[in-house]
Amino acid sequence: MAKKKIIFQGELGANSHIACQQAYPSYEAVPGATFEDCFAAITSGKVDLGMIPIENSVAGRVADIHHLMPTAKLHIIGEHFMPVHHQLLAVKGASLKTIKTVESHVHALGQCRKLIRSAKLKAIVAADTAGSAREVAEANDKTRASIATALAGKIYGLKVLARDIEDEKHNTTRFIVLSPKKQDAKPNRGKVVTTFIFQVRNIPAALYKALGGFATNGINMTKLESYMVGGSFSATQFYADVEGHPSDRGLQLALEELDFVCQKGTLRILGVYPAHPFRKKLNKS
Repeated sequence: MAKKKIIFQGELGANSHIACQQAYPSYEAVPGATFEDCFAAITSGKVDLGMIPIENSVAGRVADIHHLMPTAKLHIIGEHFMPVHHQLLAVKGASLKTIKTVESHVHALGQCRKLIRSAKLKAIVAADTAGSAREVAEANDKTRASIATALAGKIYGLKVLARDIEDEKHNTTRFIVLSPKKQDAKPNRGKVVTTFIFQVRNIPAALYKALGGFATNGINMTKLESYMVGGSFSATQFYADVEGHPSDRGLQLALEELDFVCQKGTLRILGVYPAHPFRKKLNKS
């Protein structure tokens, strides 16, 4: 039987690659150049699943995903939280004294400002972390360094000059797992997250009325984000996560109230999936 595949955005050695290995170790992790490429591969059936980052505790949301999800017709079947650790990588023979520049994704550079300043390095923005590691390895230049994962260093034959150089130790990325097939979690089988999108009607206090049902029915909303639709300043789409299963009476009532004030046909559940164990730490903090 052919090995199942899970796609991630970026090059081999990226943080998303590590997330695939952690959550689906029996799957073959396949790199995709862009998020659009990843979504297309999942939709077409070229791969079975996708591991897609949706937000980071330091950098915030991954904006592209919120625009792709509403039209993708894919289903969220799981989530994965992963602490992010950045390594300073360089070719063999290089040292903190020989390197002059450091390359990485703009977010990674921004998350490692302390070391970059203390080592007096010139930061150079690259397309992604793993790609910068590959380019540094190919250049074989002792003055160039990369900020990437330990896995990227292993893949491209680089050595670690400094470990875990991120400024904030709480640096964590949340991923969603996408599937072309609907696989909703069963009710009464542990904690569940329900993700949905909606647009409210253009009437006074529409958002207040839309969210009121969640408060009155005791539903914990863990995420609510808004963004414009089609470049319009009057059309706003909302993306939300709540704790609970749609079959739970409280959430069922809240969604019914929400649907009443939504623009017709815009309320859509994107996934009903098991809550990741990391959420227990979030609730304690």
